[in-house]
Amino acid sequence: MTASTQSGQTYYQASARPFEPLPPFAGKLAARVAIVGGGYAGVCLALGLVERGVRDVVLLERDGIGHGASGRNGGFVFGGYSLGEGELLHQLGAERARRMYGLTTAAVALIRKRIAQYHIECDAVDAGVIWANWFRDPGILRDRQRLLQEYFGVAWEWLPQEQLRGVIHSRRYHDGLYERNALHLHPLDYLHGMVRAAQGQGVRLHENSRVLRVERDGAGWQVCTDAGEVNAPTVVLACGGYLARLKREVDRAVLPIATYVMATEPLGERLRECLHTEAAIYDTRFAFDYYRPLKDTRLLWGGRISVRDRSPETVKKLLLRDLLRVFPQLAGVRADYAWSGLMSYARHQMPQLGTRGDGLWWMQAFGGHGTAPTCAAGELLAAAIAQDDQGWREFARYGLANTYRPFGYLGAQTQYWWSEARDRWKRLVEG
Repeated sequence: MTASTQSGQTYYQASARPFEPLPPFAGKLAARVAIVGGGYAGVCLALGLVERGVRDVVLLERDGIGHGASGRNGGFVFGGYSLGEGELLHQLGAERARRMYGLTTAAVALIRKRIAQYHIECDAVDAGVIWANWFRDPGILRDRQRLLQEYFGVAWEWLPQEQLRGVIHSRRYHDGLYERNALHLHPLDYLHGMVRAAQGQGVRLHENSRVLRVERDGAGWQVCTDAGEVNAPTVVLACGGYLARLKREVDRAVLPIATYVMATEPLGERLRECLHTEAAIYDTRFAFDYYRPLKDTRLLWGGRISVRDRSPETVKKLLLRDLLRVFPQLAGVRADYAWSGLMSYARHQMPQLGTRGDGLWWMQAFGGHGTAPTCAAGELLAAAIAQDDQGWREFARYGLANTYRPFGYLGAQTQYWWSEARDRWKRLVEG
C-alpha cells in the first residue's frame, strides 16, 4: 500500500491515540474459533463472540491491526450497502429488503453503544450525513427519499438549495438530503478500542502473524503461520481486499479496488468558508466525493475508484483538484497526508457471508460501505457460531461469484469510466 506524504503515515496513523502493539503469534494453540484478518470484520466478529461468552478465540493479522481499508477509510458510519436500496428491493422483495437494510441501521446503533460502553475515544461526531445533489434535477433525491420512507421506514430530511448552501458553501450543489441516523469517527482509534474491549474479555489477538495455509485436521482445521499453528473447529477468513491466498474460491470472489483519501493542512477559520456543519458529506455522482471536517480543522477528502494503487503525490494532486472544483475559495491549500486503500467488491455488490458447512467461514466484499455492514456481519456470524443462529442465511443468495480477475478489473474500470462520463454529460446538458 502507499504511504502518506508525511513520514510514511496516513493521517489516521499519525493522529491515532497510543496503542500497545500486539505480539506476533508463536507456538501451538488450540482454540474454538480462529479468525484470519484484523480489520473491522475480524475484530467485530471477535468482539461479538466474546460478548456471547465465547472467549476461546484467536485472531491473526498479517500486518498491523487496521493496516488495510479499515484503517484507511473515510470514517463514515451509516446504513445501507454498496448495492442501492432500489435494487435491493427489486431482488429481495419488500419484507426481506427491509429486514436486510435494518441490519445495517441496527449496526449503527450498536456502534454508538459500543463506543459508550467501552469508552472508546475515536472523535465520534454524531451529526448525520448530507447527500448533496451534484445535478439540478431533484428527481434522484426525491425518488430515494420516497423509496426509503415507503419501503424501509427511514426518513431523510429534504434540504432545499438555499438551506444546503447555508451549511455547505459551494455552488456545485443544488438540493440535498440529510440522514440523521449517521455519524463519523476516527476509524483506527475506533478499531483499536474494539481490540482493547475484546482483549479485556479474553480474546487473543496477534499482529505481524502471516497465515501460510489453512488445512483440514481431522474434524477441525489447522491454521499455520510462519511461527506456529492454531487448531480450531471453526476458522473465519476476513481479509477483505487484502487477499490471503488461502482458499482460491474465497479470494477469486472479490475485486480489490482502490479509493483515494487525503487530509488537508489545518484550515483554522478557513474551514468555515466551506462548511457550517459537522455532518459528513457525499454527492450524487457514481464516483462521488466524500468528505468531513476533522477536530483539528482539517478537511478529510476522499473519492475516485480505480484498479490502480497510485503514489501519495499523485493522490494528493488528483484530490486537491477535486476539492477545488467544490471549494475554489480554498485555492492554495496544502494536503499534508494522502493515501489509498483497497476495498473488496463482489459482482453482486453485496457482502459475502457464508460457509461450506465444514467449519470454514468467510466474511468479505463490503464494497466501500464497510463500517456498519461489517458490524452487522460480525453479529450474524457470532450468533451463528456461538448459538447456531441461522440469521446469516439472509446473505446466502449473495455467494462467492467469481470476479474473473484480471479481466474483472477491466470491466470494473470500464464501468467507472462510463459512469463518470455519463455524470459529466448530465452536468454539461444541465448547463
